[in-house]
This record gives sequence, C-alpha cells and structure tokens, in this order.
Amino acid sequence: MDFRIAETFTDALARLPAQEQKAVKTSAFDLQVDPSAPGLSFHRIDKSKDPNFWSLRVNQDIRIIVHRTQGSVLLAYVDHHDKAYAWAERRRIEAHPKTGAIQIVEVRERVEELALAPTVPIDSETEPSATAHEVVPLFSGIATDDLLLVGVPQDWLADVQAATEETFFDLAAHLPAEAAEALLEYATTGQLPYPTQTGAADPYAHPEVGRRIRNVEDRDELEQALNSPWDKWAVFLHPSQRVLVERTFGGAARVTGTAGTGKTVVALHRAAHAVIEDAKARVLLATFSRPLANALKPKIELLLAPHQEAMRRITIASFEDAGAQLFELIHGRRPAIASDEVIRAMLERAATDTGVTEPSVRFLAAEWRHVVDAWGLDDLDAYAAVPRIGRRNRMGSRQRESLWPVFETLRRTLSSRGLMTWPQTIRAVASHYASRVEKPYTQIVADEAQDLSVSELQMFAAIAPANGLFFAGDLGQRIFQQPFSWKALGVDVRGRSSTLRVNYRTSRQIREMADRLLPPTVRDADGLEDDRRGAISRFEGPAPVIRLWDDERSEIAGVAEFLRGWVTEGVSPDEIGIFVRSPELLGRARSAVARAELESMQLTERATESAGRVSIGTMHLAKGLEFKGVVVMACDEDALPLQSRVDSVVDEDELKEVYDTERQLFYVACTRARDRMLISSVRPGSEFIEDLTAPE
Repeated sequence: MDFRIAETFTDALARLPAQEQKAVKTSAFDLQVDPSAPGLSFHRIDKSKDPNFWSLRVNQDIRIIVHRTQGSVLLAYVDHHDKAYAWAERRRIEAHPKTGAIQIVEVRERVEELALAPTVPIDSETEPSATAHEVVPLFSGIATDDLLLVGVPQDWLADVQAATEETFFDLAAHLPAEAAEALLEYATTGQLPYPTQTGAADPYAHPEVGRRIRNVEDRDELEQALNSPWDKWAVFLHPSQRVLVERTFGGAARVTGTAGTGKTVVALHRAAHAVIEDAKARVLLATFSRPLANALKPKIELLLAPHQEAMRRITIASFEDAGAQLFELIHGRRPAIASDEVIRAMLERAATDTGVTEPSVRFLAAEWRHVVDAWGLDDLDAYAAVPRIGRRNRMGSRQRESLWPVFETLRRTLSSRGLMTWPQTIRAVASHYASRVEKPYTQIVADEAQDLSVSELQMFAAIAPANGLFFAGDLGQRIFQQPFSWKALGVDVRGRSSTLRVNYRTSRQIREMADRLLPPTVRDADGLEDDRRGAISRFEGPAPVIRLWDDERSEIAGVAEFLRGWVTEGVSPDEIGIFVRSPELLGRARSAVARAELESMQLTERATESAGRVSIGTMHLAKGLEFKGVVVMACDEDALPLQSRVDSVVDEDELKEVYDTERQLFYVACTRARDRMLISSVRPGSEFIEDLTAPE
C-alpha cells in the first residue's frame, strides 16, 4: 500500500504547539507501520463529499484527516477536532478530468460566497451612463478547455471566468496551487503556461502532484517530512524545479530567477540527486561565502538523511575555501594570503620605487584588484589587451606602459615573501587541473553564481567536466564582482539557461516593491538576459511600510514599536531580521531591539542559532537568509549608497558600478522578508527610497 503525505498536512502540523506535534508524529509513524492495526481509532467523516475521508484519533482533541483508498493512505490534514472535521467536509480529493493529476479541491457549495462581480455604483434615479466604467473579467479571453488544461476544477470555472483584478486574489486562495499560479502568470504576462501532459495512468504520478503530495517509502522519509514542516522545499518540488534537478545537460547549465524563486532549492536538490543516483559521483556544492556554506550544510544533511554514504561524497564550501582546500591537497600547505592593507602598502612602495606619482594609490589598488590580479595578467601585452568591463575608463598605451612596472614590482614582492592573493591561489588550482583528465569532482553546483570571480570560474571549469557544471544565480543580486564574459573563459551556458518565475519566499506586495529597485531585464556580458518580468508570488501579505524619522532617537523608538507589534501578532523574535548598510550602523539596530525589550544576535560568518533572538547584521550578510519580518534600517542619505564608496571612485564609469551594486545590495536586503517589511531612515533618506514609492 502506498503511504503519502500532503503539503496541507505539513502546513497544519507546523501550526500546532510542540507537544501536540509530538503526539501527531507518533500516530503518523504507527499508521505507516500498519494502516490496519486494531489500535488505530478511525472514524468516517459522514458529512464530507468525499467518502474516502476518515479521521484518526491522536488524543482527546487532535485528529488527523486521512484519505484512504484500497491502494493508498494519504495524510491530508491535522487540527483540533472541530476544525479538522470542517476542513474535510469542505474538500474532496480527485483526479482532474482534463489533466489527470490528483488534486485537493475545495467544494464550491461549501465555500462562503465570494464577491466575484463588483459593479459600478449607479444613482438609483438615473439610467447608467454610456461612459460608466465597465469591469472587465481578467480571464474572459481564455477558452474553457484551456482553463481546464491548467488545472481549474470544473465547479470553479464560472468563478474564474467572472474574476476581476479586485477579486482574483481572494479567489486564488480557494484554487489548487497549479491553477492559481497559471492564472496569475496569465494576468501578469498575457501568456498561459500549459503543464506537461504525461498521459500517466496513475493520477499521483503527474509531475504537478509532486509539489503538493509526496510518496513516503519508509520511516526515515516520513521523519524527514514531519520533523521539518517549515522546510517544505525538502519534500515538495515544483515541476519546473524538478526538471532542472534531474536533467542531464550537454554542457555547462544555469538557472536564474528573482529572489525567492527557489534557485538555492534547485541547487541543493541537484547536488543531492547527483550523489544518490551515481555511487561514484563526487560533488562540490559551492556558494559565495562561508556563512552561506554553513547555512547549506544542514539543508543538504536533511535531504540526504536516508543516504549517509552519499553525504560523504559531497563537499560544501565557499568559492574561496574550495580553492584553498584543493591548493592544500596539491601543495601540502594552506596558502598564505596577503591582506588588503598589505597589498596597499606594497603598491605604495612599488609606486615610489618605480617613480610613479600619478595616479593615486587608491586608483592603483582598484586597477590591481579589478584588472591585473582579477585576470592574472603577467606581462604588459596582456595588460594592454585585457577587456575592461566594469572599468571602462580609457587608458592609453603609454599610461598602461607607465603603470605596468608598479604591478610587476608588486607581483615580485608578493612572491619573494611567500604571499599570494586569492585570485592567484585559485588560478594555481585551475592551472594544475586544467590539462588533467582525472578531475577532483564529477559535478559542481555553484549557488550565488552571479558573484563568481574570473579566477573562480576558471577553477570550476578546470576541476570538473563541462557537462558537470551547474550554476544558480541572479544578476540582479550581484553585489561583489564586476561583470565579465563567461563565454570568453570557455564556460558557455547559451541554450542551457532556464528561468524560475514562481516566488515561494516573498509576498506579492514585498516582491513588487523591491522589484522597483531594478530594471525589468538585466543583461550579462555575453548578451544573455535575465527577464524579471512575469515573476509571480505564491501568497499575499501586508503592504511594506516606509518610515522617515526626524532623528536617530525617533527612528530607534519607531522601529522598536514595529518590533513589539510584530511579536504581538505572533511573529517569533528569531523570525525577525534587521539589516543596515555598514557595521557602524549596527548600534542603531541593537538599540531598537533593546528598546522593544527583546534580545539581539549579531550575524557573523559562524553558523549560530538565533534561539529566540532578533538577528541583526549588515546587508552583505543578508544573502541566503529569510525571515518572516525584516527591517532595513538606517537607510540614510549618506549610508545608501555608502558615501565612502562614492568618495573612492576614480571615474564616472566606476561611479555607475558603485550605484548599481549599492542598489542591488538594497534589493537583496529587502527580499529577505517573507510577510512583513519596514524600511526606516532618518530624513531625507536614501535616494533609492524614492524608487520604491515611484508609480510603476
């Protein structure tokens, strides 16, 4: 007999107190071991339209709603007695007549009437005006058969056909998720996405079903699902995600999408799938920073809990740490990395020794970091020919010739002291493996790939076969690296680039406001375009709030009031994050938390449990995190963009790059929010705030 668990069950389980959850899990395990055991207390739900709904007694008040057929048992819902029965009485589980996919459908006549056809008020003593505004249904241009093809239940067709902009979101909450998302995509793009027709005889085998209902093979899999109700990504995958997880590509591949569309979910599942399916696979799961790598580790452990042997064949590391580990494997020692301060002092000395007085040391440091060291230039000819994407200021051949001795002297000085830079370290690894047939990894899955450097991309191309490279990223979240051509370095993802459009993390209101910070399309150096239009959110939420205060003291008091309000509304302190632009501003965040009589925890590169505390940190540490409520605080005029970065630029093009990355950093911080967002500043506030409030 098949044993299954539905997303509606894990959602309901997560809402119960811990002690009740424990009792529910015990009953679920007992049911899985023997669904016909005499000790299980089942009662048919007589008022349900679906005769296969039964209740399973957990204790005096808690009931699990089970859907039982001759060949399967499905955990569908759980709640206190009356609420559990009411849920079952309003639903049926059936195969859609057109798609063949099993669906959990609300019974139309059991739903309170929806206001689906608002009319224009008309004076009772006059006839309707010929110019009166006519409310046009959103989906009047879609044929009935097409509505059925995207999963709209037959008894909801009339409601969908009558829906308007004002009524659609209320209606969508009652529709199966695949139907609601398809209709929302049509409303935003004018295109109706048609799901794949599999022709599968088993209605549970349809790809759309896997996102809502999971077949559970054994106790380990059931425990994984029950112990991680918030981590639904570990159990339920959207079909567009599953295709990317399981597909074999003919070369390097990439998945893109706006913040919250599940790129990291795809990366995690693809890495896990690789080691489960191939006992000889050696996979590197890499991401931008050590904190992000620390965050990925417990998630991959969750996915591979039933496959402990496979876990040993996955390496999880930051881009730099991955290079350092391989460098140590090759040379038997860790690289000695020169700090930015040491580099700057060496450059200043090199400029003096070579008689170079112009340009400034600040310019030389930027030129070394973004051009010479980034590209691994080792002679004047290479310096003269290097592409200057991101540093487009013109430099004549004479100027480059005059500067090259400074950089050459710096390279010799580093070598004589046994020091290296990170790009040099990573290029050394790339050089070692580039010509070798045997690679240290069979596959590399790189998350946050928009922030890969030149040398890191070269290393990945050298340490795994081309068809083993998979990248996940969003150009709109690039905040560290300047753009460059991947194709020129031998990594070509053209024809193997996919875009995710369903946002699981962020409410529609927050997503739409944050998207105003970025252009609708972002193009990379190879001409590939990330189209941000057409993204849709799975859920609604309160409108984001923007507050400008007269001074810092007022801001601290105001933010504290918001924090108290969120906690009163049921948001746990450890589900709240506060982000500021720079470390100097953390004091304001800390004071706001204290004023709200809550505890704070400062985010660092170490993996730390928040344990009932509000997380505070800089915007750079927001990457990869998510919270129910987010405050982006101290967005002052001189803080965003950061004035010190603006003051450090050496030409107009570098100034544009600073503004672009500061804007993208602000976007990253805003999109960490799930349900609630507050943007706070002392007057007059960042110029970027005006973009958030500008009409679309």
